[in-house]
Amino acid sequence: MPFRSFLLAAVCFLSPVAATAQEATAQEATTCVTQDADLPAELAGWPAKISLTAASGAPGLSQAALTPGQAYLATLASTSAVTYLAPPEKPGDPATHGGLFDLTVPTAGTYVVALGAAGWIDLLRDGASVPSAFHSHGPACSTVRKIVGFELQPGRYGVQIAGSVPAILPIMVAKRP
Repeated sequence: MPFRSFLLAAVCFLSPVAATAQEATAQEATTCVTQDADLPAELAGWPAKISLTAASGAPGLSQAALTPGQAYLATLASTSAVTYLAPPEKPGDPATHGGLFDLTVPTAGTYVVALGAAGWIDLLRDGASVPSAFHSHGPACSTVRKIVGFELQPGRYGVQIAGSVPAILPIMVAKRP
């Protein structure tokens, strides 16, 4: 059998398999009966968000404090109105939003920053960027879009959000058990 005929036969044979896989993926996406029902323990507070306005510069940080374990609906500013503590690694374009938050970490451990939409997260301590330990998507059937983990020691940190399309961003910092 010439290669071309073999290839055509393989495509015809595998097409139903590919279609079935796509249908299964579409069905899985629509089988979520309840959003945010099966979140991991550290994100248990995600559904109970309270309002918070992000700071647009260092002077407003004390008014924009994140408490680990509490979820927020954060109001961000236009990117052009934010004076970041340090240049964001990915600042976003002028049509996006950003903001600053103060974070006090009480005990050492792995902490996650969860966002409900795409955005860039920079964590700073004493003006230096803290490297992330891991990145992941939110759990299936949840409104968590992005999770970034950090190994942190007790102390104060600055959290910078950049490149968020929505001006209202769900955000939560939580310690992993």
